[in-house]
Amino acid sequence: MDLIWIIAAFIAGLAAKMVRLPTLVGYLAAGLVLALFNVESNNFIEAVGDFGVVLLLFTVGLHINFRSLLQPQVVGVGAVHLIITTIVLTGLLLVLQLPLFPAVLLAVGLGFSSTVLTAKSLDARQELDSYQGRLAIGILILQDLVAVLLLAVTGGGWPSWWAVGLLALPLARPLLLRLMITAGREDLLLIYGLLLALGGGWLFEIVGLDAKLGALIVGMVLAGHPQSDELYDKLWALKEVFLVGFFLQVGLAGFPDSRGWMIVGLLLLFLPLKGILFFALMVLFKLRARTAFLSSVSLTAYSEFGLIVAAGAVAGGLIGSEYVVIMGLLVAISFALNAPVSRVVNRLWLRLEKTLVAYERDIRHPDHEPLSLGSADYVILGMGRAGTAAYDYLIEQERRPVGLDDDPAQIQRHLQEGRRVIYGDAKDPELWTDLDLSEIQGVLMTVGYESAEITAARNLRQEGYERSIAALLRNVESHDALEEAGVTVSFLPIAQAGRELAEACTAVEEPAVG
Repeated sequence: MDLIWIIAAFIAGLAAKMVRLPTLVGYLAAGLVLALFNVESNNFIEAVGDFGVVLLLFTVGLHINFRSLLQPQVVGVGAVHLIITTIVLTGLLLVLQLPLFPAVLLAVGLGFSSTVLTAKSLDARQELDSYQGRLAIGILILQDLVAVLLLAVTGGGWPSWWAVGLLALPLARPLLLRLMITAGREDLLLIYGLLLALGGGWLFEIVGLDAKLGALIVGMVLAGHPQSDELYDKLWALKEVFLVGFFLQVGLAGFPDSRGWMIVGLLLLFLPLKGILFFALMVLFKLRARTAFLSSVSLTAYSEFGLIVAAGAVAGGLIGSEYVVIMGLLVAISFALNAPVSRVVNRLWLRLEKTLVAYERDIRHPDHEPLSLGSADYVILGMGRAGTAAYDYLIEQERRPVGLDDDPAQIQRHLQEGRRVIYGDAKDPELWTDLDLSEIQGVLMTVGYESAEITAARNLRQEGYERSIAALLRNVESHDALEEAGVTVSFLPIAQAGRELAEACTAVEEPAVG
């Protein structure tokens, strides 16, 4: 039976890829097809799916700075949106003749957005660390905290008083980081990451909290350390495999009856309104239209937590079992609708920009692109390890570099270390619009993602910048695309390091004995 699931997932995932849809849509479809043949989920597929979600949330946590979540935009938008959607959806479910209490529970669950889908979509667009990515993840974390309480109400049980002790978790950061550094960079680091993800989940479970929330929080405790990025890279591919089980499980919920289809249809009609409300609230909370649009699209899907809430309500005898099927199909369809839109969201923004910008508030936005580069003569786009090394080298050469990055926590760290780094999103077409580039001798792009570097290079050239643009490559195949976009110098770090190593070796070569 396990082999059937693997075969179905591979065939459906391959079919989705061939029609340029994310493979997760194929996995959902595979589950629905298997449901038609009365194939049911079992403990194995559920365990695989749960493990995949735990790993996903742990890796998301590795890239989150908790301080950046305590913003009015996150708390305000997340709370107000959940309140409004709960009120509206409760009214709709009451019309569908659900009793008040279960209607409220389901409405809150429907107000959540999918952490799994949002994180995957942001990662696929290389925007997990961007301002809009952190905004979306922050809102999701807020929703997850509400979900913990909701699961308790539906039969998951209230947390133990011992849960208060988890507030001391940040105190364990020095020890956890020391162990991570000692583990090194090979297989032991991977095992350490799995231990933390599962151990954090287990720790939260024994005090009555959700294991997935535990994995997320433990990941956040490690966030901000350079080796956390390496752990993130090692775990990301592994959790992709296990997440197949989760998406199959969602699809295996099957199909509802005629009344269920009517409910699904009504709730799908509400889905665009959910996204529009996100956009309106974000603009109201002083965000730019672009940030609001990209974040809103990422959040416009129903959540897997809706399924969990429905299952808890069924177990508690609050609603009929048909609502699990309804929620399963609703989540699956919302995933399938959202995934292709998220894939082209940046192109979609370019088409809608003139219309949506009109809704921006005429104020200084917290995510506003820079208005001036000051006296800088070099710009470094992306202030990770490579960007930092380039910045420090230019300082040594008595140049005047300025760094641009879209990670607020990264910017704050560089400012504390004495570097001049300001906010700037490589993919934003407005990044260079109002900047005076006449004194800039060169632009160095160390973002590491081909799509972002191509976008930035094209926008620079369109703004009339004619001097040198240098970029780092992740693979040699990217060279031609970057050159076509206007990049004049490009390097593949591994190949360049190998060449320099050989040059250094031959430079000290002893003369042959003749």
